[in-house]
Amino acid sequence: MPPSVGKNWHHNLCVDFLDKFLFLQSTFLQSRSPPDSLSLLSDRCASEPKLAPDKTKMSEVELEVLDLKQMVLASNSFGPSDVAEIRQAITENYGHFGELRDAVNEMEQDDALTPAGKTKMGVCQFMLGRFKDASETLSAADGSAMALFYNARCQFELSNFDGAIEGYEQAKTSGYNEDQCKIGIAEAKRYQGKIEEAMAILDDIFGPAEQTADYMYQRAATAAQIGGRMEEAINLYQRAVSTDENHAGALFGLALENDRLGNDDEALRLYERAAKAFPTGIGALINLGVMYEDNGQYDKAQLCYKRILDCHPDHPRTQLYMKDASATGNMLYDEEAQRRNDRLAQTLNMPVANFELSVRSRNCLQKMGIETIGDLTRHSEQELLSSKNFGETSLVEIREMLSQKGLSLGQFAGEKKSNDPPVDTSHMSPDEQALLERPIADLNLSVRARKCMTRLQINSIGELIRKTGDDMLECKNFGVTSLNEVREKLGDLGLKMRGD
Repeated sequence: MPPSVGKNWHHNLCVDFLDKFLFLQSTFLQSRSPPDSLSLLSDRCASEPKLAPDKTKMSEVELEVLDLKQMVLASNSFGPSDVAEIRQAITENYGHFGELRDAVNEMEQDDALTPAGKTKMGVCQFMLGRFKDASETLSAADGSAMALFYNARCQFELSNFDGAIEGYEQAKTSGYNEDQCKIGIAEAKRYQGKIEEAMAILDDIFGPAEQTADYMYQRAATAAQIGGRMEEAINLYQRAVSTDENHAGALFGLALENDRLGNDDEALRLYERAAKAFPTGIGALINLGVMYEDNGQYDKAQLCYKRILDCHPDHPRTQLYMKDASATGNMLYDEEAQRRNDRLAQTLNMPVANFELSVRSRNCLQKMGIETIGDLTRHSEQELLSSKNFGETSLVEIREMLSQKGLSLGQFAGEKKSNDPPVDTSHMSPDEQALLERPIADLNLSVRARKCMTRLQINSIGELIRKTGDDMLECKNFGVTSLNEVREKLGDLGLKMRGD
């Protein structure tokens, strides 16, 4: 590959960074006329006939009403089509990411999870980018072809390429799609530096598999690494994104080549489109973040790096980039405060059914509509005792359970579940949707304002913008000064409260 042409050392390091992906997914390239060989290939791609729409994809309405958490937790069978549906749902609406994360949290609390259930949980952990956890889960699963295949993918992401190849061979023997396994083996060989072996494996794949985006992407990446075959590689990247509009590997390859040729505007657009996919590649997010920094958009750069650190908190290069972006621009988050907030939110969302309670206590809570730990903290002891058949023994039992979590009854008393209307995110980019998922601690509010957020059980920025100014002013010790502070912080991010 030709040397990178970044504008500074930071950028040069970035574009040469391993183009490894958490998953192969992306969106379609918007046409433009870049210079050199890229322009010819773009024109050629634009002239090809369009593919018929995929009737298996969910409509926008279906995606809007989809309860992803319920779909994942359902006891029905789980296969490749379900994985594809989850990926599509989160790609189209990043808000579903939180539902997948919550579903995995619940499965991890289930001590009675079956071996087949562990396969489902392991695949979902893989999609969250938690490769080590996923590998451990899948190793203890049902030994199915799907478990073996995704464990092989985990080994690849953990840079255990020999283990990945062995895993793909086992998955193939157990009945997983042979061509997909061979493509995975070729990719692992390529990362081992065995380029000729990788190409030989791809040369041995025939039939419909040759027309898949995965195959064309792997062949393009391998051809690019051989050297002297850039036009062939770009052509294959173009064909891949024409075949699958959600293929991040090919889109990232095109972005990287534009980056190296100095086509900054085109590279930026391509990286942005790659970042819309889920799960998004590390390389795409790092390169996009660096380009945002070059443009002085430090807040957007931090969001890119934060998405990586959510899955890889110890990623050294991303930590360095985050520190640089935070030091140069406005600090968007307090790391320790975020961890505390995330832990609290996770605890409050835990179902009461996951805890060992007496039948009497469980029945009383069910009658009162108390489903989560958060629901319990919003009820006082008097409210529980007023329930029929709920006495002091049950009260002590509940107190002890909450005490183990550092919580107490009535801690958030009077703050019932929100009935605020949902936020329309259809016009938002994935980065903007991801911003709504960020904890409220990211706003760095004053102590008084933070206490109000806690009392109102506002854990995320998305929950905050569902509130009106009047809603906030009803909170004790929250006045006009605090309200103006909140509005200013939201304004810095291009957001407003409901009704503003």
